Amino acid sequence: MEPDKLPLVAGFIIFAASVLSLKLGVSVAIFEILFGLAAGAFGLEAGNWMVYIAGFGGIVLTFLAGSEVDVRLLKENFRQAALLSALSFLAPLAAGYLFCRYAAGWDHGAALLAGIALSETSLAVVYSVLTETGLNRSRTGKLLMACTFLTNTLTALALSLAFLKPGLHTLFFTAVSGTFLFFAWHFSAALLSHPALSGKVIEPEIKYIFFVLLAFVYLAGLGAGQSMLPAFLFGLAMSGHFSGNAGGDAVKSRLRTVAYAFITPFFFIVAGMKVSLPALRGAAWVFAALFLLRQLAKWAAVYFPARTLFRSNRGYSTLLMSTGLTFGLMAALFGLNAGILDQTRYSVLTGVLIASAVLPAFAAQRWFAPKEDEDLA
Repeated sequence: MEPDKLPLVAGFIIFAASVLSLKLGVSVAIFEILFGLAAGAFGLEAGNWMVYIAGFGGIVLTFLAGSEVDVRLLKENFRQAALLSALSFLAPLAAGYLFCRYAAGWDHGAALLAGIALSETSLAVVYSVLTETGLNRSRTGKLLMACTFLTNTLTALALSLAFLKPGLHTLFFTAVSGTFLFFAWHFSAALLSHPALSGKVIEPEIKYIFFVLLAFVYLAGLGAGQSMLPAFLFGLAMSGHFSGNAGGDAVKSRLRTVAYAFITPFFFIVAGMKVSLPALRGAAWVFAALFLLRQLAKWAAVYFPARTLFRSNRGYSTLLMSTGLTFGLMAALFGLNAGILDQTRYSVLTGVLIASAVLPAFAAQRWFAPKEDEDLA
């Protein structure tokens, strides 16, 4: 029996993407997506183990993004951030729905789901770019992650209200997730600073974080909910513990190393592998028009309020706010599994999301580098 070549291919992609990222100065996530797209074009399909690691990688990235948010800074700028996030959500939702419904001829359910999927901003891409460039510690970076979270909260709520049917399991998921968050808020600091655990090679602090995140994944599946939101809130609750002591900051640094070395690359690789290029070729005009319309709607909605919130870094911030991937992929996959989308429409949406993850992030890093003299926190 021929051995499974997927682990070898995945290992090569993870290493090669890192080398290209260092050489060209562009986010490693972009190369991981593109290599995944190439692997899918050659007929490779992600195995179940890859899909599961990819899903968990998205959860870990969301947690890490939450842990970087400066709560004080968000409170000080909440009104402006909420306005920008609401516009960032509404503009592509309306544009995507109207185009799919009346220009592409999709039915109401498919068009509505497409609009919701295109409304998000990718936490995974934004966090990856900011962390690799060191801007996660800056004012722009912290506000960007806060605005991204607010936008995605609206996307998740819209998907739940439009399509998901909450029941007792959903209430159970909400109640237990809230309990986890409560205990994390009150007791995690003692765990992170406990002298008996500090510096141990078995990394009990990281295993504790993984346990809580895996619990969210299980409870979300049980309650037909989304584990991304409680994962972000868990990171938000832990942010004070991480920054409040040297031990906590060291734990976050080690967690980031573990995540970027092996777990999170699968999220981006699998995202690329899931695109059906033949289906995209058959609906090329829909793909191109929908991508351009989505990006124009995001840009128009974000750029003008960003002039006040992000000052001279508005171009960089607008481009990163225009990225899409994480919640959009979840919405598209939900639509495919529920029979709302067929394979062609799913591939079109996925292709648009991947293009919106790669091109704006590339442009932001290449041509709109933020000015650090007014930006560092």
